[in-house]
Amino acid sequence: MSVSTAALDSSVCAPLPVLGQDVTVPLVTGGEVTYAALDYAASAPALQRVWDDVAAYAPYYGSVHRGAGYLSQLSTDLFENSRRTVAEFLGCRADDQVVFTRSTTDSLNLLAAAIPVGCQVFVYETEHHASLLPWRDARVTYLNAPRTPGQAVETLERALADRDPHGPALVCVTGASNVTGELWPVKELAAAAHAHGARIVLDAAQLAPHHPVDIAELDVDWVAFSGHKLYAPFGSGVLAGRADWLQAAEPYLAGGGASRKVARRADGGVDVDWHTTAARHEAGSPNVIGVYSIASACKALTEAGFDTLVAREQELVRRVREGLAEVPEVQVLSLFGDDAPRVGVISFVVRGWNSSHFAAALSAEYGIGVRDGLFCAHPLVRTLLGSDPQDPGECGAPEAEPGERSLNAIRVSFGAGTPDEHIERFLRAVSELVRQGAQWKYRTEDGRCVPDRGEAARTV
Repeated sequence: MSVSTAALDSSVCAPLPVLGQDVTVPLVTGGEVTYAALDYAASAPALQRVWDDVAAYAPYYGSVHRGAGYLSQLSTDLFENSRRTVAEFLGCRADDQVVFTRSTTDSLNLLAAAIPVGCQVFVYETEHHASLLPWRDARVTYLNAPRTPGQAVETLERALADRDPHGPALVCVTGASNVTGELWPVKELAAAAHAHGARIVLDAAQLAPHHPVDIAELDVDWVAFSGHKLYAPFGSGVLAGRADWLQAAEPYLAGGGASRKVARRADGGVDVDWHTTAARHEAGSPNVIGVYSIASACKALTEAGFDTLVAREQELVRRVREGLAEVPEVQVLSLFGDDAPRVGVISFVVRGWNSSHFAAALSAEYGIGVRDGLFCAHPLVRTLLGSDPQDPGECGAPEAEPGERSLNAIRVSFGAGTPDEHIERFLRAVSELVRQGAQWKYRTEDGRCVPDRGEAARTV
């Protein structure tokens, strides 16, 4: 397989500047190469614009909401303006709340803690663990993996028709799969949920960085996403949507900031008057810089133009899928089929290869960073691989020796900051590894497949 620069249509737009574009890494075969970050689905590199904005603000850092000093007032304004920026980015309705959290996982656990008593939750087995697992105090109905978008809607409608129509219900669904990248029929699922008196929360961790998300247009009740997927640094997230369940629930964390008034009672106890705004679930000193970085990323993506960014990413998706299709040993994983719309997340297995071995060789011999494992979506990957739920295989850990088949997969993911050369290098590397084999020997160490420094596997 030959790959040329001309194969990619760079005329659509240039990649956005991100941190780490010039970082070089050593190769086990000798020398260094510019690192190709193709693991955006785990954590996207921070946009240079975001980093610059944070650096400009850092000297003015101060406490928020309770400080009388100039820097505290400035930081409070910045924090609340960031909330408005995120609300605008998500197309929030007038009475929606934007609550800042640590991540998508934190956001969905917050919502799980706020659902009414007796709420029944419906969630597909295809979800990331962040949206599959938080509902421990609810009655949960797990839905089988659909094989078409239409089947996804039909499966939900049947399940909702069988529920108790008088109790509260919540549907949790991803917007774009973190395994296959495929887009889910969110608007249709929201309509089905509301037709049966249920609410719906959208896990937009993989959707928001790649595609516009509009709460009002999709008619979802809540949206959750993470800053570190949206080209911002680690440690910040968002839960945005309807306020009533959040206002009625006990604060997610009890402490300063969540309380408006605390007074001792005559009997020695304490009475607490909790906030009814987003502050109710934002106890403690907030991550102001993390919140500002999310707002900066929202602005940067909006100003760059999502239509342009989506067009370029779709060109990269097309090239990767066509390039992988040229290698017969590669099997791309998919729920909805080749024609399904998707974002820049593609998972695959290579016949005759342990997935962890293949990913290790991409890193050590080509300077390419991808992900291997079950991607914190174990039931989905097992379904796609046709494996038994009890078969070995674990997120991020090889269960077979190099060269043996493993019940894991390889994931390549990219986005607004991905240069064309990274895609070209990846496709060339896949072809060479399949045709010629790895140049180096590998072994398992501390649960990871790593180069054996002893000797090369073939003449380098």
